[in-house]
Amino acid sequence: MTEIVSVNPGDKGQLRKFIDFPHDLYAGDPNYVPMLFMEQEALLNPKKSPFFKHSTAVYFLALRDGKIAGRIAAILNRNHIAYTGRQEGFFGFFDVINDQETANALLDTATKWLRDQGMTKVIGPANFSTNETCGLLVENFDEPPFVMNTYNAPYYMELLERYGFTKNVDLLCYEVVDSDLPQDVMEFADKLEQRLAERGVTIRQIDMKNFKRELDHFLPVYNASWAENTGFVPMTPDEVRQIAKDLKPVIDPDFVYFAEKEGKIIGVALSIPNINEIQIKIKRGRLFPFGIFKLLFGLKKIKSIRILALGTMKEHRRLGIDVIFYVRTMRTGLRKGIPRGEASWILENNDMMNRALEHIHGKVYRKYRLYEKTI
Repeated sequence: MTEIVSVNPGDKGQLRKFIDFPHDLYAGDPNYVPMLFMEQEALLNPKKSPFFKHSTAVYFLALRDGKIAGRIAAILNRNHIAYTGRQEGFFGFFDVINDQETANALLDTATKWLRDQGMTKVIGPANFSTNETCGLLVENFDEPPFVMNTYNAPYYMELLERYGFTKNVDLLCYEVVDSDLPQDVMEFADKLEQRLAERGVTIRQIDMKNFKRELDHFLPVYNASWAENTGFVPMTPDEVRQIAKDLKPVIDPDFVYFAEKEGKIIGVALSIPNINEIQIKIKRGRLFPFGIFKLLFGLKKIKSIRILALGTMKEHRRLGIDVIFYVRTMRTGLRKGIPRGEASWILENNDMMNRALEHIHGKVYRKYRLYEKTI
């Protein structure tokens, strides 16, 4: 029989058990990458996470014979409700053994809590929104995920669908390989960048010496560019600063670009080294005492990147800036000996971005899925 217990995030021991459960669940799985404990604790702790300045989440563990068998978070994102006008809640941080009863008990608990808050639909998994890690892996379980992407066993799909969840939208991951970039595409991008420069549109790298100012440039373009995406909720300045704090130590400025016109930022592209190549070796996500050395000494050996965020303001989307960003990124990877990239994730209904990636011979090789259920 399954017992559901609530987790007090203010209790370090209870929160640690919630964070650590996936390490035990996936022990021995060669494709599982442990999330860094420090980052997870900062995200989940209401005293540290900016998410809790506007929203609420509660955490639960499932016990079988006194042993942890699953976890889940029920998430009330008030900014999402205010932005969309819809009474939608989320579930996230969902991990469970291959047992329908245990999964049902966790999902019952989370959906009841959300229903008690007045929600009429639940979407997930999302941790805490589509601005963080989200989606259930539904295709390609044969290799580790790229940085800031989730991982789960194939049986999760059956557990959710048997419970009554149906597809909300698929999130596509494109593999881009430098050697696949056609010569005519590179020439097209060069000519296009020259034409845009003649019209006052220029591309530049991030200025790491003025990192805070660059964040101020990034946020409005990000929020405007992704505004029409399914499940989107605008990021707050505090939230983008938290993510930036985690990413800054691994950012390579050669892979971060801004498009400007008349002194105004109209497009951004952010790619980061796939530190999961190193993180997979860091036991239980602990940087100390030895994990920090694996991370620091491994950074120069990384052979892949993730194109994490790329977008332009709506009124400039048909200029071809996205193609320039992609070509620049791939050329930089080739120059630095990083031959492979993942562009993710791209909504399946984002026709313009999907066409741009197909144009540079990107191939969908992995899919995540958001599910939904009326409650």
